[in-house]
Amino acid sequence: MPCPDRHLQSPEIQKQLRYAAIDIGSNAIRLLIADIIENNGAVSFKKNTLVRVPLRLGDDAFIQQFISERKATDLVKSMRAFRNLMDVYKVSDYMAFATSAMREARNGEDIVRAIKEEADIDLEIINGQKEAKIIYSNHSEENIDKSKNYLYIDVGGGSTELSLFSDGKLMASRSFNIGTIRILDNQDKDETWQEMREFVREHTRMYKSVNGIGTGGNINKLYKMSEEKNGSPLTFLKLKSLYSYLNSFSLKDRINVLGINQDRADVIIPACEIFLSVMKWANMKNIYVPSVGLVDGIIQILIERNILDAK
Repeated sequence: MPCPDRHLQSPEIQKQLRYAAIDIGSNAIRLLIADIIENNGAVSFKKNTLVRVPLRLGDDAFIQQFISERKATDLVKSMRAFRNLMDVYKVSDYMAFATSAMREARNGEDIVRAIKEEADIDLEIINGQKEAKIIYSNHSEENIDKSKNYLYIDVGGGSTELSLFSDGKLMASRSFNIGTIRILDNQDKDETWQEMREFVREHTRMYKSVNGIGTGGNINKLYKMSEEKNGSPLTFLKLKSLYSYLNSFSLKDRINVLGINQDRADVIIPACEIFLSVMKWANMKNIYVPSVGLVDGIIQILIERNILDAK
């Protein structure tokens, strides 16, 4: 019978590659640690550990254009914890990106420097276009019929990223300052809604049909609530019905009766409104929900940078 300690030291175990992705969002921050799997030349990843902390940086950034000392301190503490986890899991490479809230905060770069000094994490504040590109880097469209047309819809706390694919090719992509936290704080603008509607109509009207690909924590929660069979799309009518159902409950009852997490119970309503609006403008009947987001795209980029490009 093999010794357990000797088994733990086997070459196969020692060679396990792990990458990490950090997403500093407007509603929550996330750390994903993923195991990299190589099989007959193909490289994929399996999620090992996902940590989510609901800091809500957007509440400060969208109203005051400044992240408070309290939230900045909590963010740095979280980054130190993320660094410790990456060290314990022996992560060999990582990328860390900050999105809408940090883009708009006047002290965003100061916080980036503090995170580097105190947590030894290199954090980059990215624009909306790069955010959209990273999100669809997860290649979830590879598992879907490429002969069809798809509109990626990623709804975050501070922005919504839209990317249109036709025949497997990117046709148009844009980021809009419309997000769940921004709406709750009454910081969304009518002209931005109008710009998003015009973008969707302009780039989808030439197609007979367009399917959606929805990403973000809220659409994942809505998909689970729909009880659709895994892999099946969520229909516009089902999403609209879910929205009406959720809206019939008070915030307190969405938490206590429906059991939705406190930091999800309020943002899920404006998230529904964004998804339903985009689907309506695009005459979209179905939206697929592959349960991926920015952190998945980051891991894919790390794989391409470190493994695929080296081959």
